Amino acid sequence: MKILVATEKPFAKTAVDGIAKVISEYGDELQLLEKGTHSDLVAKVADVDALIVRSDIVDAEVLNAAKNLKIVVRAGAGYDNIDLNAATQNGVCVMNTPGQNSNAVAELVFGMLILMARNRYDGTSGFELKDKTLGIHAYGQVGRNVARIAKGFGMKVSALDPFVSDDVLIADGVMPIHNVDELYANNQFVSLHIPATAETKKSVNAALIEKMPVNGTLINTARKEIIDEESLIKALNSRKDIRYVADVKPDMAEAITEVAGDRVFYTPKKMGAQTAEANINAGIAAARQVEEFLHNGVEKFRVNK
Repeated sequence: MKILVATEKPFAKTAVDGIAKVISEYGDELQLLEKGTHSDLVAKVADVDALIVRSDIVDAEVLNAAKNLKIVVRAGAGYDNIDLNAATQNGVCVMNTPGQNSNAVAELVFGMLILMARNRYDGTSGFELKDKTLGIHAYGQVGRNVARIAKGFGMKVSALDPFVSDDVLIADGVMPIHNVDELYANNQFVSLHIPATAETKKSVNAALIEKMPVNGTLINTARKEIIDEESLIKALNSRKDIRYVADVKPDMAEAITEVAGDRVFYTPKKMGAQTAEANINAGIAAARQVEEFLHNGVEKFRVNK
């Protein structure tokens, strides 16, 4: 069977070697499409049985062109670049690789957090993280790693996640919070890890952000779509002490920067998983999931119906 790895942002060579090794163990054929366009992907999927992607868009056009396709695996946690409905209609299983990038994203949270706490290292006095309050909005794999690192800094950690029991949070030394307003009002730092769904898109707005304590900092390593950017501008304008950092450029970046200046920071592209370790882990995990599905019918990380 043919497995296509299509990566506009290519995997590291070590990751590709690891993927190739896994696929060869099952006697299948690896095909690579690196730095290709969407049109290249549409053409390339015609006869493949499986597809591994990173941020590449797998829409109805791709899925309709892939007549033999049985599975798509997103090497990473988020999968909003894949049209799940179209995949289901075409009988294609979609999976992600949860947890493989989580430590990389969590470490980036603190890299950006310290950058802002120390005023971008501009020579002025900043503040320390010890004894400060951190609220985690969604306690999945990344959120748990954020909590682990935060406790190493001596921060007071709380979290909101309706899908995680209080017992789990308490066992991790994290205070459960059951109300979103309380999460923002009680924490100087709030780290976002909610997925971009119909319910969560534009759900983080001025009404929440303006509840944050003095010198509040909102850290977004989730998806830009969960932020109501017009509302964010309003909050940054009304609260001159609030800061916003993200690992992806907002759609309204210029307007946000015009209002907030050095109180905002964002990376030019999605950077959370951009480490050698995460790159390798996610790629090899994706290859194993593809092969286990094709040869043994394993659907453990399936995300569509």
